[in-house]
Amino acid sequence: MKQPVASSILCGRIQRHVGTLFFALSLTTSAWAAQPLTFCLEKADVRPWRTQEGGGLNIELLNRAAKQLHLQFIYQGMPWKRCLAQLKSNEVQGAIGASFKAERLEMGVYPGAAKPDASKRLNFDRYVVIRRRDSKVSWDGKSFQHLDGPVGIQLGYSIGDHLKSLGVPVDDGSQRPNELLLKLIAGRIPAAAMLDGEASTSLNNDPKLLAQVEVLPTPLTEKPYFLMLSHAFVKSQPQLAQNIWNAIQDVRNSAAYQKLEREAMNGAGK
Repeated sequence: MKQPVASSILCGRIQRHVGTLFFALSLTTSAWAAQPLTFCLEKADVRPWRTQEGGGLNIELLNRAAKQLHLQFIYQGMPWKRCLAQLKSNEVQGAIGASFKAERLEMGVYPGAAKPDASKRLNFDRYVVIRRRDSKVSWDGKSFQHLDGPVGIQLGYSIGDHLKSLGVPVDDGSQRPNELLLKLIAGRIPAAAMLDGEASTSLNNDPKLLAQVEVLPTPLTEKPYFLMLSHAFVKSQPQLAQNIWNAIQDVRNSAAYQKLEREAMNGAGK
């Protein structure tokens, strides 16, 4: 049975429009594939996840995800608050290693938006409590004992909100891990809250610091850390953004990467 002429013409027009749409989408995706995406990260050693030299498991994971998607990622180290500011102003397409804070939703986009999808994380990391060896400060997983002042943290770190929610005063006047530890040793704060990786690196690299402070056995908290993407990038390329987060999940769950992570974690613990 022959198709009516009007119907045939309409179908032809629809096919042409659909074809044009797919062609436009492919051109846009190709444009992004042809130019590198710039991601910022804190210029600090957070081993085994990130290093000042531009290495670490986060970078390895992202490089493998980029290869899977035929993309190129460029990494820029800087102070963390500047990294988040550049994400907010869309100067970079992403920020590496962001835990969830509601106020950061105006700076960029998490996988899963306001309810981040932990399956799309880069990694889990935990915060630990550090005290002087002659101190009686303790943490039982719910509250502090013998805490006679604010807990020191690094400027812009999300653990500050967690501590405040517990009614614990916070001193966020330090930017670098060693600066925070020296403040602790000087007695200006009774305890410090640090990322486990940063604390381990700082203490293992400086025996004099290690001789004066100790890490309490109970973690303060454990959180997932994400690649946040800029609002402009997600708005212009929502599918590509989702593809990047999906690739992060795929690579992180792969046997090859999990082997690499086990080896790195075992090495970090030595």
